[in-house]
Amino acid sequence: MPKVGMEPLRRKALIDATISAIGERGNLDVTMSEIAGRAGVSSALAHHYFGAKDELLAATMRHLLSELLIDTTAALRQAETARTRVSAVIAVNFSDKQFRSETIAAWLAFYVEAQKSPALRRLLRVYAHRLHSNLMSGLTRLLQRHEAERVAEATAALIDGLYIRRALREGIPNAASAIALVEDYLETKLSQAGDA
Repeated sequence: MPKVGMEPLRRKALIDATISAIGERGNLDVTMSEIAGRAGVSSALAHHYFGAKDELLAATMRHLLSELLIDTTAALRQAETARTRVSAVIAVNFSDKQFRSETIAAWLAFYVEAQKSPALRRLLRVYAHRLHSNLMSGLTRLLQRHEAERVAEATAALIDGLYIRRALREGIPNAASAIALVEDYLETKLSQAGDA
């Protein structure tokens, strides 16, 4: 007889195992059986909770998005100025929780798979919209609207690009270096606007 309250724990274990498996492989070419083994549950139970592998992958991506949203919301609550709001969004994207090898590999794999999967493509659009909106929440108070749009787009591209470049390297991700690169760009754009 199944233990009451175990389903959320097992679902979370399966999602964590999915991130781990993708991180190790560097792609989505993992089986439900492999993921279930990593999570310490049977393959049948994994299928019971998520159905097909595609559903588990979508649940994993939703989990990553949810964690990013929670972390970003908390960071934005702490930000006292428009400028610190933008820095908070950047910092969260490169936090220890987000910018780790397994998560980076998962994001890259999801980007690749989104070219074939409408469900993952929709989730990536949600991510892109949230990132843009969060950046704009500070930038519109620092720049004219059209320039804020351009800077938000470029900042988001830098964040995504640094994830892609990091996925292609060995070793531990260097968040401080990534943050510094994005902040340097941002400072350049803000000072140019101030000089205009």
